[in-house]
Amino acid sequence: MSHVFHRSLTQRYPTAVKGDGPYLIDSNGRRYLDACGGAAVSCLGHSDPHVIEAIRQQVGQLAYAHTSFFTTDVMEELADFLVARAPEGIESVYFVSGGSEGVEAALKLARQYFIEIGQPQRKHLIARRQSYHGNTLGALATGGNEGRRKQFEPLLIDVSHVSPCYAYREQLAGETAPAMGLRLAAELEAEILRLGAENVMAFVAEPVVGATLGAVTAVPGYFKAIREVCDRYGVLLILDEVMCGMGRTGTLFAAEQEGISADLIIIAKGLGAGYQPIGATLVSKKIRDAIAQGSGFFQHGHTYIGHATACAAALAVQKVIEGQGLLARVNVLGRGLQDRLVELLGTHSNVGDIRGRGLFQGIELVADRATKQPFDPALKLHAKIKQAAMAEGLMCYPMGGTVDGQYGDHILLAPPFIVDDSHLDEIASKLLKAINRTLSGL
Repeated sequence: MSHVFHRSLTQRYPTAVKGDGPYLIDSNGRRYLDACGGAAVSCLGHSDPHVIEAIRQQVGQLAYAHTSFFTTDVMEELADFLVARAPEGIESVYFVSGGSEGVEAALKLARQYFIEIGQPQRKHLIARRQSYHGNTLGALATGGNEGRRKQFEPLLIDVSHVSPCYAYREQLAGETAPAMGLRLAAELEAEILRLGAENVMAFVAEPVVGATLGAVTAVPGYFKAIREVCDRYGVLLILDEVMCGMGRTGTLFAAEQEGISADLIIIAKGLGAGYQPIGATLVSKKIRDAIAQGSGFFQHGHTYIGHATACAAALAVQKVIEGQGLLARVNVLGRGLQDRLVELLGTHSNVGDIRGRGLFQGIELVADRATKQPFDPALKLHAKIKQAAMAEGLMCYPMGGTVDGQYGDHILLAPPFIVDDSHLDEIASKLLKAINRTLSGL
């Protein structure tokens, strides 16, 4: 019996022993094409020599220094790198160890900002249904993933949730995409007014929704309208780019493609590409200045924030992405992957929608294409597809509860930026086999 408290205590896991580019290899020598980056993490695959060498050098010089005593050159350099490329208004970076920590930091920064500027009554958060912002209690409360929230509900703070920008299921008959965006912005405005505009702290959203909905992009103009509503009432806009950021959608920050910036932006996953645990909360000048000119101290912290080795890994990852022009490749490869998915699955009787941006693609499965009727959740279709794909030597990221937290199944694909056309062919063909094999066995 394993003494590891695994995610599932009823499942046996193969033992990963080696990484080789976009592949993971188990103890039996089986190769698995990582078409999901684990969880949209491994954007450089599993064996990049530049990143590995950067980690070796940093550990040899200085592995860790607690940030209550020291800064480090590598942390400063990584912060400079990110701020120089961040959307307008971002001036500081608060480093953490992952996405959930980054969201918690953003929520606390938002709250402290309003205390520092003399508006302590602002305490309400608004987010969206069918969103996911992490598994710590504050992040889980902010997210709208009902399946993950349910058993912990008594422990969660009260957060309002408005509609997601989920055109496949929630665009009204006869409604244009821009009109949908304006309708949803008006819904946010109505919720702000219901709570009392003077009491609302922040609105939190993923620019491209990841695990909960499966690579759902917003309709054109939606985020500009949301930004305008937030500005109208002095509400902070927090963008969660933990999964969709750091080049995953074809630009370093997903917000760039929406033509907006934010007061706080959270990044993780692709920041360090899995070579070390790291995340960050990017902070606007107005928030930094309010705290700097007020108490001068952010009342928050974790032991491993700004970890030197993690920062070295992340800096090396980002330099490889930039130096090798991988963001341009993400756009080309993303179109290639979507084209292959449409070709093989576009007319499949159980594929309702194929969507996404860059190397962040989602496939929503349905029992009936015409009615968009989802499968019975008791079938656990998504879990069976994951098993079937692993048997084919393919890692993908299927999830359930797509529609409302209970019904609906989708598959998320987020392969490394280093894949080539042969890998795209392998992803599409093996995924088709896994889906058909699973459906034929129901």
